Amino acid sequence: MHSNAIIDPEMTEITERPSVKSPTPRTVGFLTACSIVIANIIGTGIFTSLGFQVVEIQSGFPLLMLWVIGGIVALCGALCYGELSAALPRSGGEYHFLSQIYHPALGFMAGFISATVGFAAPIALAAIAFGKYFTGVFGVGSPVILSFVVVWVVAAFHLGNLQVGSAFQNVSTLVKLLLIGALIAAGFFVPLKEPISFLPATGDTMSILSGPFAVALVYVMYSYSGWNAAAYISGEIKQPEKNVPRSLLAGTGLVIVVYVLINAIFLATTPVHELKGQLEVALIAGKHIFGANGGRVAGAVICLGLISAISSMTWIGPRVSMSMGEDHWLLRLLGRKNPHGIPTNAIILQLLIVNLLLLTASFESVVQYTQFSLLLCSLFTVVGVIVLRVTRPKIARPYRVWAYPPPIIFAVITLWMMFYLLRWKTVESLAGLATALAGLLLYFCAGKRSA
Repeated sequence: MHSNAIIDPEMTEITERPSVKSPTPRTVGFLTACSIVIANIIGTGIFTSLGFQVVEIQSGFPLLMLWVIGGIVALCGALCYGELSAALPRSGGEYHFLSQIYHPALGFMAGFISATVGFAAPIALAAIAFGKYFTGVFGVGSPVILSFVVVWVVAAFHLGNLQVGSAFQNVSTLVKLLLIGALIAAGFFVPLKEPISFLPATGDTMSILSGPFAVALVYVMYSYSGWNAAAYISGEIKQPEKNVPRSLLAGTGLVIVVYVLINAIFLATTPVHELKGQLEVALIAGKHIFGANGGRVAGAVICLGLISAISSMTWIGPRVSMSMGEDHWLLRLLGRKNPHGIPTNAIILQLLIVNLLLLTASFESVVQYTQFSLLLCSLFTVVGVIVLRVTRPKIARPYRVWAYPPPIIFAVITLWMMFYLLRWKTVESLAGLATALAGLLLYFCAGKRSA
């Protein structure tokens, strides 16, 4: 379906000239789309978040269930986004979906969150982790300066052309998967040093239903964020009605298995007290698995893995801003592309926001702040599967999610997390809500000025 055929009539009042919407070449195949999903998910979270989880939860079974439940939520979300991507094939993710399903104002709000913090914050967090891992491995350099250097170098790659970006993405993702595979394989041969059991024990059920578990699940969902990655670049994917759902499901499914195994290995080989509150959990575990020198090698490859995550988000994030620039006069500069179809202005804007966040970011608070607003957007989007079936039952759906359990499961667990985030991390959650409201306000200001 051509993108012009699916623009909501209500959006025409604040759209830019059609000439801005030059068609983007479809150069991304199934394997690259899968690579983007995997690289987007396996980012900072898997190498950092366990340290925050073990502060409140020490039992093996609930710790693994965090990753299983998080994986189920991500898979349910991927199934729903697969249907929406096939039915409404255009780049932009939640910005596009919410505009079509509800109202352009909600879409603009989601796009504003994505453009300001949704991708910029995880890039900044990955860059912070890169700086800490790099200095931890090599013992040289300033973590802060290194974090700036890595985001600028990766942005330079993506200001080139899509072929260069695709090759870099595929190679860096492969390296990251090989490292994680090596960590898992080696972990099985290391004599188990920790007396941790992954079987259910007394009190585990209460632990899973508790507030600390719900807040810890927020870190897990941060680690899984990216399960919807291919939906953001539907306009650049060949046969999006087939390849977007397939890449979302295949990528997310593979990551669930990897996450459960790697966390089991970390917990079985490394004392919990060494992991508590630490950011570089994979480096700490790597030293227990491979020895001090081997741990440094693992840490070096983790640095490459973090570059891969930064790369995938540097690719995807500006596509949301680009779609908004194509539709809204106020942001028309962001819709402009170079002769290779690269949204250069959008990439530069995101890079500037990342730089600002690098100057001010606190890892833990930024995760809680961004996750609340992102959970809100993904909740609206997933429930939109049900809404769209009611409001537009005859729209072509090349892929359909299985009945209604996936959107309902996703919605219930997401609301549970948001409730505890709002209750226990009130300031960060309200800041996330304020960002969403700022997006809505900007939309209506833009609408009035264009009238």
